Amino acid sequence: MAQNDDNRGKRPDDGPPDLEEIFRQLNQKLSRLLGGKSAQPGNNNGFGGGNSGMPSERGMKFGAAGIVAILGGLWLASGFYVVDAREQGVVLRLGSFDRISDSGLQWHAPYPFEQVEIVNLTEVRSVEIGYRGSAKSRVEEESLMLTEDQNIIDVQLSVQYDIKDAREFLFNNLALEEGAQDVVKQAAETAIREVVGRNKVDFVLNEGRGQIAVDTQRIMQQILDRYGMGVRIAKVNINDVQPPEPVIAAFDDAVKAGQDKEKLRNEGQAYANDVIPKAQGLAARLAQEADGYRQRVISTAEGDAARFQSVLAEYSKAPKVMRDRLYLDMMQQVLTNSSKVYVDQKAGSNLLYLPLDKLMQQTASDKAAEAKPAPAAPAPDAAAQPNQNMARPPVERDVVRGR
Repeated sequence: MAQNDDNRGKRPDDGPPDLEEIFRQLNQKLSRLLGGKSAQPGNNNGFGGGNSGMPSERGMKFGAAGIVAILGGLWLASGFYVVDAREQGVVLRLGSFDRISDSGLQWHAPYPFEQVEIVNLTEVRSVEIGYRGSAKSRVEEESLMLTEDQNIIDVQLSVQYDIKDAREFLFNNLALEEGAQDVVKQAAETAIREVVGRNKVDFVLNEGRGQIAVDTQRIMQQILDRYGMGVRIAKVNINDVQPPEPVIAAFDDAVKAGQDKEKLRNEGQAYANDVIPKAQGLAARLAQEADGYRQRVISTAEGDAARFQSVLAEYSKAPKVMRDRLYLDMMQQVLTNSSKVYVDQKAGSNLLYLPLDKLMQQTASDKAAEAKPAPAAPAPDAAAQPNQNMARPPVERDVVRGR
């Protein structure tokens, strides 16, 4: 076969490749690279020119050493790897944990002695419980839960988590899904069912959502830490809490009734806040008035007693004079409020009796009549005036005569 044959070194269709020809071509190329002499055409042995075969064997040795060196360099270079600032490298030696590598350019013994697993620590992963994608895509076997007062409720939540320990995450995690989503999901279902089972339905539906999320996150973290999963729960979001669809109308009526109850209670409290202070103020005023009245009566009684004591002292000095004075004071006090006039005729006095009480009543009635507008009356004629003069009481004439 000639050396310049184009089919040399090619695999025939009916047999294996010519290994001798392949090594011969490789040896020629390495000899040229290392400065050796290449095989000359027409040489019977095909391993280089010259009379002896020693130079050709030396070239093959150098070529094999070069190949080994290149392959060894490539094998050693395969141990270099780069760790990002958000990642950690876990180096495994013969399949077991050896060390943790930080960020930057790192090197480990090439395969099969050592290998490295890169774990992203800052990537936030999420898992959904009770739904998939949207709230309408419910998963009832996950969302339906039982409360403390034996009511069924539909809860949908999402959990966000990341990795806090790369070694625990790789070696203690028997998850079947990437990122340990199945393990976190199971822990989330366990925690939310425990928290919901400890509370009543009204608390879960209304004011307790924030507290339920906090308690769920705490219990999930305790479970994962107990298992050594190397996972940190970042946040638990309660997306939707509502009763099951067949009883939503009944729950809405119950919620409305509770709101009406709260409204009426607030109105009653407002009315009480308005009435009670007024009643308390009135009671305080009456108590103060009663206390003032008591003080006044006591002071009056004490004053009367003191006056009586002083009168008694004077009475003991001049009983007759004091007796007459007391009599006159009493009669003056009695007669002041009386409308009767008494005349003493035993002494032969010419004093005439005057009906002062009638005159006082007449004066009062006249003043009252003047205060009211009287209807217009016809003018009296001259014939009627003498009758009016005669109609006057004769008392005035008697008074004039007496004078």
